[in-house]
Amino acid sequence: MGYACPVCEEPQADAGHLANHLAFTALTGGGDHEDWLDEHVPDWGDHGEDELAAEVVELAAETEFPFEAGGHDHQHGQGHGIDPQQARERASGELDDEAAEILEEAREMTEAMQEADAERSESADETE
Repeated sequence: MGYACPVCEEPQADAGHLANHLAFTALTGGGDHEDWLDEHVPDWGDHGEDELAAEVVELAAETEFPFEAGGHDHQHGQGHGIDPQQARERASGELDDEAAEILEEAREMTEAMQEADAERSESADETE
């Protein structure tokens, strides 16, 4: 089972992917995804992946998607089927100022989410 994005209905494999899809699309394109997050999770920019996932999964429809029927083995860290060399070769050149700002903000949010996840892991390890 996966989740349909409540904005565009694009299939997402799990709650974490749904949270990342919503946040990344909101940051890079704004529009409907940003409006939806602002309405349903007003402080979404302050959430890490796990926190945002817990909020948005409650508002998304759980659905079966074609990737499940075909036995898709979802491997994290394997590039999700993207060949990094081909991606670099297809790159269109330099980013404009707006795209560079969006990319930097996404990097900062990713770092903050990773730090928050690491802190939660350390805290959980200490309480065991």
